[in-house]
Amino acid sequence: MRGAKPERALEAMLAENVAAQAGETLVAAVSGGPDSAALAALLTRHAAECGARVVLGHVNHGVRPSAGRDEGVVLALGSALETRAVIRALAPGSRSEATLRSARYAQLTGIAREAGATRVFTAHHAEDQSETVLLALFRGTSPAGLAGMPLQRRLAAGVWLVRPLLGVPRAVLLGYCAERHLPYALDPSNDNQAYRRNALRSALAELRGIFPGLDAAVARCAAIAREERSGSERAGLRRRLREELAVATGHSREMTYERLDAVARALESGRPGRHFVREGVEVTIRSSP
Repeated sequence: MRGAKPERALEAMLAENVAAQAGETLVAAVSGGPDSAALAALLTRHAAECGARVVLGHVNHGVRPSAGRDEGVVLALGSALETRAVIRALAPGSRSEATLRSARYAQLTGIAREAGATRVFTAHHAEDQSETVLLALFRGTSPAGLAGMPLQRRLAAGVWLVRPLLGVPRAVLLGYCAERHLPYALDPSNDNQAYRRNALRSALAELRGIFPGLDAAVARCAAIAREERSGSERAGLRRRLREELAVATGHSREMTYERLDAVARALESGRPGRHFVREGVEVTIRSSP
């Protein structure tokens, strides 16, 4: 997202990831925070360009003292974007995090069906992915947990949850809100260190100063885990390359995912060239006769 107009790059990336069809209705899950405000604005702009429409969906949990304020911010955002906002409130009951999440997605599914939409979009971003993967790791997860949040998953019959901003740093979304003068509110509960995710978020903020590529590295790990679990042809090709090169050179640890993946992609496309794998090891792909 670098350059004189990073917001343009963000808009182009969103458009590519969403690719809405003319006449399609998109539901943006909006909490009132800056991440979802940016998502709503990005989707609205993209929809206007391709003849689609956006509905903002907000679920009021009724848990935080600021819940009423958040609802007001969503309504203000809908007015600013000239987009309809649909508000749903959860019934009183269990307030565990898992229960609230399930109830929220059930309400968003209902909003989607009422609007005739098949896709609900959330503003999960790069830092959210890092937190999800690392929390799973700390709990002693399986490879499934290391895969993190997928780009999309089925919410219910005929309705999909899509996360088009998973590779975007939160700072970029905050910058977009400032550039577009979008209304949003900050959640005061995010500072409560009693929640594990908040405690991890605070620690990661300090670690990023030492490891600036932290989020990209975790996202790459999650992508590898997803591909390996899916059993894709490219994952199998990378594995065979690693094994064959390890036998030929006696080394395997120094062969990184990026370099093996570049060779795999070149082999898939039949693109000739020389590819550096590690010091003293290159793979040459020759043109077909």
